Amino acid sequence: MVAVAAAAAGSTSRGRPGGVRWSSRAGGVAVALLADRLIGEPPAAIHPVVAFGRLMAAVEHRWWHDGRRAGTVHAATGVGVGVVGGVAAARLVGSVRATVAVAELTTAGRALADAAGVVGAELRAGRLDAARRHLPALVGRDPRLLDAAEVARAVVESVAENTVDAVVAPALWALVAGAPGAAAYRAVNTLDAMVGHRTDRYRRYGWASARLDDVANWVPARATALLVAAVRPARAGAVWRAVRTQAPAHPSPNAGVAEAAFAAALGIRLGGTNTYGDRVEHRAPLGMGPPAGPDDIGRATVLSRDVTLALAAALAVPAGLGWCRRRGRSR
Repeated sequence: MVAVAAAAAGSTSRGRPGGVRWSSRAGGVAVALLADRLIGEPPAAIHPVVAFGRLMAAVEHRWWHDGRRAGTVHAATGVGVGVVGGVAAARLVGSVRATVAVAELTTAGRALADAAGVVGAELRAGRLDAARRHLPALVGRDPRLLDAAEVARAVVESVAENTVDAVVAPALWALVAGAPGAAAYRAVNTLDAMVGHRTDRYRRYGWASARLDDVANWVPARATALLVAAVRPARAGAVWRAVRTQAPAHPSPNAGVAEAAFAAALGIRLGGTNTYGDRVEHRAPLGMGPPAGPDDIGRATVLSRDVTLALAAALAVPAGLGWCRRRGRSR
């Protein structure tokens, strides 16, 4: 990530839309990451991502057909809505302001930490049934038969995966393509959450959304692993080994990277049997330590926070250098 930031800082080219400098865009994304940690997300009633989800649910209801072609049209429509929304925001308030606003709206690090913290608190208090009730806010697996250790594992795995989806990926897409990039990424990720499941209904219809999400998260997942190693330098070697040797066995090309990095950094073991309705998945172990426990949930959220702050700091470097250059030229 430092290399990405340095490359952005050294660039004299202008991004799109509006000809904004990459250094200014990087500063805007850094501000958005910090704003999300401080303020969090708006209420669901006025959240644009929630409105987008409702729109795409209506599109699915009208267009659903058991085939890849219909699903591809569905995915393309959703991405188009995201791009149009991002472009409209940039034209309305300016590129940098739109990048800050849209990146903040599409980032959910604080919400992730809050949701994980609720489950962790219930587990530490011995209220397993309450922890199970809160778990669907984080994962899609069936919580009814999970014991405390399995609930804890599910939360830590969710924190790892969603550090990519809810923090690093929207930030990097905002850096690359401003407000349209962040909005398009959130559209892709939301579509995957809605229809990208390997169920009978979505096996073909959700194929395009799931593959788009894999592509959109490929670089961010690996950037997340680098950031994990950077903020836990004493465990960097273990992170590298886990990502290189264990992550490929995971069914997801991106979630496995993030989960392996978190497991190694925390010194715990993730992976096991997951049940999603009538579908059962057996996942290879990630990490070499003991199984995750309730106390590891807090450690995972702290690690996710540190990754966020490290990314914001890396993005602040080109922003600061660009500001210094502009002041030097104005004298």
